[in-house]
Amino acid sequence: MKCILYDRECVDCGECRCDLDPEKICDNCMKCVRPDADYTGILVSGIQLEHENEDRPEDSHEVL
Repeated sequence: MKCILYDRECVDCGECRCDLDPEKICDNCMKCVRPDADYTGILVSGIQLEHENEDRPEDSHEVL
């Protein structure tokens, strides 16, 4: 089975389980994101600075 979060086979890590209903697999319903919250956040897995991109062609894009 293919992992829905990462580009790999499923390793049964459980990261895709819904925080509101652990029996449910995430389907991006966004019910866990409260629109009335004081702030929201995202997990940043990496930062690429502009000068690190100088060796790569202009039209190449990398998803972090």
